[in-house]
Amino acid sequence: MDVDLAKSAVPDQVVPRFSVNVLQLLKSAQMQHGLRHGDYARYRRYCTARLRRLYKSLKFTHGRNKYTKREITESTVTEVRFLHIIFYTTERAWSHAMEKRQLPDGPNARQRIYLIGRLRKAVKWANLFSRLCAVKGDTRTSLEAEAYASYMKGSLLFEQDRNWESALVNFKRARAVYEELGKYGDLENQVLCRERVEELEPSIRYCMHKLGESNLPTSELLHIGEMEGPALDLFKAKLEVAMAEARSQQAASLTEFQWLGHKFPISNAKTRVAILKAKDLEEDLYGPAADSLSSEKRLSVFDKIFAAYHEARSSIRSDLANAGNAESVKDDLNGLDKAISALLGQRTIDRNQLLVKIAKGKLGKRRDEKNERVTKPEELVRLYDLLLQNVSDLSDLLSSGRDRKTEVLAFAEELETKSLIFRAERCFYLAQSYSMAGKRPEAYALYGHARFLAEKALQSCRSWSNCDPSLIKELEALHGECRSNSCIEHAAGIMEEHKGPDNLSKKVSAISLSGADKKVEKLLMEKLDVYESAVGEASTKGAPRIETFPPAFVAVPRNPIVLDLVYNLLEFPSLENRMRKDKKGFISRLWR
Repeated sequence: MDVDLAKSAVPDQVVPRFSVNVLQLLKSAQMQHGLRHGDYARYRRYCTARLRRLYKSLKFTHGRNKYTKREITESTVTEVRFLHIIFYTTERAWSHAMEKRQLPDGPNARQRIYLIGRLRKAVKWANLFSRLCAVKGDTRTSLEAEAYASYMKGSLLFEQDRNWESALVNFKRARAVYEELGKYGDLENQVLCRERVEELEPSIRYCMHKLGESNLPTSELLHIGEMEGPALDLFKAKLEVAMAEARSQQAASLTEFQWLGHKFPISNAKTRVAILKAKDLEEDLYGPAADSLSSEKRLSVFDKIFAAYHEARSSIRSDLANAGNAESVKDDLNGLDKAISALLGQRTIDRNQLLVKIAKGKLGKRRDEKNERVTKPEELVRLYDLLLQNVSDLSDLLSSGRDRKTEVLAFAEELETKSLIFRAERCFYLAQSYSMAGKRPEAYALYGHARFLAEKALQSCRSWSNCDPSLIKELEALHGECRSNSCIEHAAGIMEEHKGPDNLSKKVSAISLSGADKKVEKLLMEKLDVYESAVGEASTKGAPRIETFPPAFVAVPRNPIVLDLVYNLLEFPSLENRMRKDKKGFISRLWR
């Protein structure tokens, strides 16, 4: 009422327009408070705490003892923080819905109803935010708020699995706004708008795929789902559900599992789905598009493969526990468990070989492109130790069976050759570490042994009918490097031996009994005005001269010790005249 009177009293007063960079506020809040790692619970707690601070600072609380509803209207918005209240309320409802979406086993029916309810609440607050920004905000703020409300409306329809046309219209409206806003403003805002457009693109393509307006295959949708961003989490969840349904339909045709000439029946539907999921992921790693994947993506795919195979093993072992006394069923389940374990071992070897390839790429560099730590030969030795242990475990698993088919024997021979290759590589990098430490005889002997192992591995590989030519080239290169490095170590050892007496005589002649000629390098604390490194090179093993430790003893003053020696020589006056004397009378004698 007072607001209306004030407006009528001053008709020419200009209504202030607030400016809110909605997208920048959204991204900074999400990235700094949990959504960088997909932690929606943490982001929801942040929104709640932020709302509490806003309510208190604006003195817009809802009563002390009894809740009193206070709505935010156009007349209420007197400063920009009221718009922030509506924005963070929307984000709190949306993050709560996304938290329910990311449950481990997915939301059940009751949780799904609650999830959709929270998304409806987010749409309600987003629409209010858009209306108030249209009245109280400037043009850019109004456009960003409208795009934000359109995205929330499209997310609700996307989750409901219905009215795909309306969802597509809302997503396209939001994309059009962000495309226009990305043409203006500072560079940071343009980058944010372009990223938002890229995040909206998969949802738009999925809606078109569901409407039949796009000829996009399902494999392309999987590649789109590899993109990152909070706006893509609903799309990823929907895509995962669709892929799970497709795998469950394909699982009906998967009745048996073949491995090295053995056939094992699969009766459990969960086992079938898990194996199909692992096979689909393996196609990404070993298919024609594998070369386009980065090393980080490959490692993440390996982790998903391990999770799928572990899920299959857990369902197989639960079936084993419930099998009872049926020996034939137990034998089939044990064989299937052994086959899945062998596949896990093979994929573990492949993953460790990828780690070796990454480490070799960083070997010999001072710093790589991302300023990460460089690789030392000792780290490669450790990786080859892991590979040898993996090969040993897989060989033990193969030898545990009673029937040995030709496929199993051929695979065992392949594992023996791999063991020879890994031993040769391990010996080579161990020799490199000894060479860097200046131990020439040990390095020379290890290079010779690595050359011997490489020769044996070459002979074994050439005996195969389907040996990889690139593997033979790598072994030949390793054999040549072992030969050249052994020659270098031999020559360096002879040179050091010949120079040894001369170096010893120089050191003896430089010895001084007084120690005056000894050059003592200053400590870092003594030469702070000079820009010199006190650590030294990475190859040197000398201790850095920063400060002497433990510190030397220093004489410090202390309080004097007072000894009272005069006490025993003093003669004190007699006090007998002051002492009380006992009076002995007749009555005192009676009490004895």
